[in-house]
Amino acid sequence: MLPPAQPIDRWRQARSLILRWLISTLAIFAAVYLVPGIYFAGPGWELGIVAAVFGLVNIGLRPLLSLLTCPLMILTLGLFGLVINALLLLLTAWIAGQLGVQFRIDGFWPAFWGGLVISIVTLILTVLAGEQRFQVVMRRGGPMDNGH
Repeated sequence: MLPPAQPIDRWRQARSLILRWLISTLAIFAAVYLVPGIYFAGPGWELGIVAAVFGLVNIGLRPLLSLLTCPLMILTLGLFGLVINALLLLLTAWIAGQLGVQFRIDGFWPAFWGGLVISIVTLILTVLAGEQRFQVVMRRGGPMDNGH
């Protein structure tokens, strides 16, 4: 039996969730600002709704789409993931419109470039926020080198 979660663990989980949501909101803002064909009009907090919808769409559909398109992902060395990003972003715009949020994407290509911008901005902000760490290990010599 697992011990009950400590309050500090719950605080860290909540902090991490809120931070990821804020990062996603900023990444979507960057896409609106940088990519022609992606539009948002309304108060800034509604962009937070778009980020929450995008997160839920990603949680719900990305694993299934990745599984179904696995051969294409392998064949394209993962680049088909950008197409999946675009489709999920288009779905997010449609759902946001149904919720009364004025977030619009004018077709596949703006969604494609918007998904790329969102991915890059999310990666950069996640690293800067300390949520993800990279470790680079450099070794001299080949596999047969014993350090001599």
